Amino acid sequence: MDMADAVVLLRCGVENDAWGKKGKNSMVAQLWSKTPGSEGIDESKTYSEMWMGTYPSNPSYLLATGEHLGEYLKKHPQLVGKAVVDRWGPEIPFLPKILSVSKALPLQIHPNSKLSAKLHMQDPKKHSDTKHRPEIAIALSNFELFAGWKPLSEIEALFNLKPLGRYVSPQTKFDNETLRQVCKSLLSADPHTVAATIKELQNIPESHFGNDPYIPVLLDRLSKQFGERENGNLVAALLMNYMALGPGDSIFVPPDSIHAYLEGDILECMARTDNVITTGFCPAAERENVELFDQALTFNPHNAESALLSRRKSDKGMNGKTDVYAAPISEFAVLCTCLGAGEKETHKAILGPSLMIVVKGCGAMKIPGDQTIELKDGFVFFVGQGVALDFCTHKGLAVYRAYAE
Repeated sequence: MDMADAVVLLRCGVENDAWGKKGKNSMVAQLWSKTPGSEGIDESKTYSEMWMGTYPSNPSYLLATGEHLGEYLKKHPQLVGKAVVDRWGPEIPFLPKILSVSKALPLQIHPNSKLSAKLHMQDPKKHSDTKHRPEIAIALSNFELFAGWKPLSEIEALFNLKPLGRYVSPQTKFDNETLRQVCKSLLSADPHTVAATIKELQNIPESHFGNDPYIPVLLDRLSKQFGERENGNLVAALLMNYMALGPGDSIFVPPDSIHAYLEGDILECMARTDNVITTGFCPAAERENVELFDQALTFNPHNAESALLSRRKSDKGMNGKTDVYAAPISEFAVLCTCLGAGEKETHKAILGPSLMIVVKGCGAMKIPGDQTIELKDGFVFFVGQGVALDFCTHKGLAVYRAYAE
């Protein structure tokens, strides 16, 4: 097989969920529209996600031929690499996306493998596979989100406030089981009680909220998005870590970890599944029942610091210009290479498949066989295993590359 066939430019699909950013304000739209052959941006539409890879509901295609990437890999399993084929088949075991978020995504958890298998058996149309779904989110702009639970001591202090007394017994000592019951009570509360609780909390001075003085303002913000009767408003603002990340910061969301993205642009990478359980910040028809959500809950992480995923220098980059985001999972890791004007970098050959997107700048990439490939923002590539890549740029370049091996 010619080395040129191991590095192919892709055409990717987008999603237009209501929570996405509109028109050219969406980084998804900006990047997607710059891929050769893509349509122009429709300013009347929201652009929420750009998917990269082989997941069946929104797969990528080879730009040159129009062939489905998944079918291409079945014909050429050597591009995936023996270790990956032996474990997952001639497939890409991860799913990278670009997300542009203007309002909170559904309050959700991703079920673990055992629960995914059970849900798939019960409703294969809604839960299309049996896989778990760990994921990481890397901020491409300022990014706000809720991830995991606040420390128990902070939650316990908040529930000493009078408006929250209806959800707990007096002087309740909080442990994880108490937290589970409180979360369930908040999600099950009738709309009138939710609205009354929010209004009462907003009338309390910020200084009474201890380490979380932002809660009244945040409740107002969420209520404007989803209405004052939305149960998820209370769960997110009172129980979960509110986090504000800068570009390059990242979080890891393990299976069964409660989270909701609030605003910003990110690169998200997950195991190759779209399994999700939602119970807030979404239409009633899309919500799972509270009992199922409660059944899936775990309590990791339990503070904001534990949700963060640090980046470190990667030994895949020969010139020290490449960092890696590596969570404690085997399905994927993500490389980030940022070059200034005139700088160069080389990626050593990776023994598995990778998907790479240029998020900023322009330059060139040389592959074995002395072929040079143009790089521009919005370009997405599949790179087969065993291919070293040489990058150069006159003006600056930033690429993200998700891989398995």
